[in-house]
Amino acid sequence: MTLRLKMFFAAVVLAIFSQSTFAQQPLIAINSDLIDKVSDKVSDNKTSDTSDKASANKPAEAKGENKPNNETELMLREVQDLQRTVKLLETRIKELESKLEKSAESNSSENTSKEVATTNTTNTTNVNNAVNNTVASTVSPEPLKPQDGDSAKDKVLSFFERTEVSGFVDAYYGYNFNRPDVSNNVTVFDNQLRNFDTKHNQFSLNMAKLVLNNAPGEDHRLGFRLDLSFGPAAEIIHASEPGGADVFRNLQQAYLSYLAPVGKGLQIDFGKYVTYHGNEVIETKDNWNYSRSILFAFGIPYYHYGVRLTYPVSDKFTLGFAMHNGYNNVVDNNARKSFSLQAIIKPTSKITFVQNYTGGPEQANNKDDNRHLFDGTLIYTITDKVSFASNYFYVFDRINGARVHAKGIVGYLRLQPRESFAFTPRFEVYDDNDGFTTGTVQTVKSLTLTGERTIKGGLIGRLEYRRDFSNKNFFNKSIGRTVEAQTTLTLGVVYSFSSK
Repeated sequence: MTLRLKMFFAAVVLAIFSQSTFAQQPLIAINSDLIDKVSDKVSDNKTSDTSDKASANKPAEAKGENKPNNETELMLREVQDLQRTVKLLETRIKELESKLEKSAESNSSENTSKEVATTNTTNTTNVNNAVNNTVASTVSPEPLKPQDGDSAKDKVLSFFERTEVSGFVDAYYGYNFNRPDVSNNVTVFDNQLRNFDTKHNQFSLNMAKLVLNNAPGEDHRLGFRLDLSFGPAAEIIHASEPGGADVFRNLQQAYLSYLAPVGKGLQIDFGKYVTYHGNEVIETKDNWNYSRSILFAFGIPYYHYGVRLTYPVSDKFTLGFAMHNGYNNVVDNNARKSFSLQAIIKPTSKITFVQNYTGGPEQANNKDDNRHLFDGTLIYTITDKVSFASNYFYVFDRINGARVHAKGIVGYLRLQPRESFAFTPRFEVYDDNDGFTTGTVQTVKSLTLTGERTIKGGLIGRLEYRRDFSNKNFFNKSIGRTVEAQTTLTLGVVYSFSSK
């Protein structure tokens, strides 16, 4: 390597340091004493080497050739230039180190590590090798590793960033104008044909619920949902559970999810999940009325346990399939499985139609008689202030060799003149032809009028008038007496929250 090339290398090193934007990397620190020693060594080597060359080249001088002397002077000047360059490099390095120290003081949150390493060779026999004493190498620090505590904290934060935490508390006061006398038996439903608002003339808790929902997506294909529910509604939902109501009543839903990379994304859920069927749901806050329709309370199941598949064919059409143990069964009550089908059709942004079917044996220790349930829901958003919905169902089975069936239809009209106020009338007809679902052969009609007031922050208040009337004396008036109609007035309050 020629001396000019080495000088060029030194200049490049200087340029790199002067233009560096990596304030966190350590700089090269050159020992002044080492540079002086290198310079002295270079001078001594050049003087000795020049004398030796002068003695060896006397014959050449006799021929009149002065090239060795001129070359020696040139090398001396170049070495002096190199020494000045090294001095400038040292000065520049010190300036950059000073700036780095000031930057570190102003930004105490950043950890800066500096390592200085210089390598040199001092045993040289000629001028060319002596210059290598000034070559230094920079050692890059290893990246900082997060502390164990920080890593655990990051995992917790990441979990809650992707997981929605929500819940609600639902309570009510109800008054039944029949004033049924059930004071000696607290397990009896004061209000007939109701599933959640069952109590008369008392303040009651319906349900308190906490939900953790980590929905799968393309960036994280595994997910889960856990719904923990407490209160009388949780007990009613699990009253017929073959595995025991006390075991599963606080787990309304608990399933794992996987979004398979198939087409637009095939979601696979495994565990306990709520049913496809019905327009209404268990959560009061997500319905238009406070009480549930007879169709919801007696016509369809609450939940299933098994596997569920959902695939969006397009933005207008979604298909669903489920295989499970049956109606309200975490533990199967017979040796065969039931299955469900769902189709969701959205021809326009204002119209949604959902068709569901569930079939399979549902009687305990009976795998031969199958129950078939059909239901469909139509939702039409007429304007941003007026919406309409309707739900029908039809179910049939065979009990002790006899075919039994029930059917019903319900309609809703939601008027919302302001964001904080809504009014929803609901009317339904429920025909239990064989006493299959209500225990009495009857046709029941029901009219419900619900006023809703919403307060920002998650509070919903509903005042509801409802009258149920049957073609049979079905409703309790007093002990030992029944009448054809039942009228109730209910004030319900729901507070809900969500992290998203």
